[in-house]
Amino acid sequence: MGLYTIIRKNRMKSKEMRILFLGLDNAGKTTILKYISHEDTSKTSPTLGFNIKTLSLPDSPYTLNIWDVGGQRTLRPYWRNYFEQTDAIVWVVDSADRMRLNDCKEELHALLTEDRLAGASLLVLANKQDLPGALGMSDIELGLSLNTITTHNWKIFASSAMTGAHVFSGLQWVVNDVAARLYYYSSVGHADVPQSTAIVA
Repeated sequence: MGLYTIIRKNRMKSKEMRILFLGLDNAGKTTILKYISHEDTSKTSPTLGFNIKTLSLPDSPYTLNIWDVGGQRTLRPYWRNYFEQTDAIVWVVDSADRMRLNDCKEELHALLTEDRLAGASLLVLANKQDLPGALGMSDIELGLSLNTITTHNWKIFASSAMTGAHVFSGLQWVVNDVAARLYYYSSVGHADVPQSTAIVA
């Protein structure tokens, strides 16, 4: 029995997923995590290290181990310490931060070259859509060059951590995508065909 088969069997028993919340500082990662944990979102401090939450979506058999890592420039070199066994990346974007959209794109595309993140599902949450002046979804997709991503399954959702818009539907998509790869495919070594998907606004 190969190592890959053993890992798959263990994971099928546990039905766990490791999800990494990343993005630039002030994108709203921790606020989103608080929202899905049903915590008070009115006061959130910058994440100087990391937060960990374990939860399940309603009517879902999967346990989500979510790692929320600080996005300050000085902390980004340490992101790689959290890559091991990551099943999905949730990339949170501040839709109102036009000045740093290119920086956001460069950091995202650098992540996707990491071997330990190979094949991980990618959920892009265009956060803060409730703010005046927030970039539209087509502008964010273009600004992040999402249509050039061919190595990972991805989808982008317009979202708001304050109103909860599309937060749970985005997470449901990423859970379904990971489940299809880890738990439903029976052929060892089956190659997924990464695909871009439609914007959800």
